[in-house]
Amino acid sequence: MRDKIAFESRYASSPNEAKGMNTEELRQNFLIQDLFVANQFRWTLSFFDRYLTGGIMPAREPLSLEAPEALKAAYFLERRELGIINVGGPGRVVADGVVYDLEYKEALYLGKGTKDVQFQSLDESNSAKFYLNSTPAGHSYPSRKIARNEAEVVELGSPETANHRVINKLIVNSILPTNQLQMGMTELKSGSVWNTMPAHTHDRRMEVYFYFEVPEGQAVSHFMGEPQETRHIWLQNEQAVISPNWSIHAGSGTSNYTFIWGMAGENLDYGDMDFCAITDLR
Repeated sequence: MRDKIAFESRYASSPNEAKGMNTEELRQNFLIQDLFVANQFRWTLSFFDRYLTGGIMPAREPLSLEAPEALKAAYFLERRELGIINVGGPGRVVADGVVYDLEYKEALYLGKGTKDVQFQSLDESNSAKFYLNSTPAGHSYPSRKIARNEAEVVELGSPETANHRVINKLIVNSILPTNQLQMGMTELKSGSVWNTMPAHTHDRRMEVYFYFEVPEGQAVSHFMGEPQETRHIWLQNEQAVISPNWSIHAGSGTSNYTFIWGMAGENLDYGDMDFCAITDLR
């Protein structure tokens, strides 16, 4: 199974370092590409809150979750919790004998101490794509599936400001208990392209954005950096970007799209944000 795990570590970067990075250096430090390769777990560990971002696309037989050697753990969830959102065809996760079937855009939380986890696709012609986020955990909370109709839904923005969007809170503390992991999904309405605008930062947690449903031939420009010293990274469909706690995280696409946000840190308060006035951005 070890040859079916691709693992990469990314060191934490300071605002001063990011200011001096060229395009390729920004992409090397913050962009996560190629999340879905058939029958291979793809992991990127960020030293911001030791956040793991990954993907698995089981194209044939069920695949078992194993701990990469760098985690120095007997099993993956020995000291971690895991959030899963299916962004592909119908799939199944079996966790310590409990079966969870996940349709498109459904989520699953697996608590610390879950030992045996398997991923599989239920349609050979349409593989499941499990997007994975994992954070260190000190307490074992119950595992739980979150269907689309169980999400906490908030509608924000307007067509006039091109940011009319629906926020689906999936793995958040208002729905189920977690140690620090929070995940949700924001869907932009047709004609809207801006997400998370006005932009914000939050000192007590970092974030990862995963962009998908980006139409073929289109792209998203993700904006990062301190409010007065911003940078941008262009992303294609099914790519992710690491957002440090000191950085804004906002994006604008050449079409509408959907993104999954995942967060970790010492704060579970979704509304704890330091907003940046649009006219103050530089």
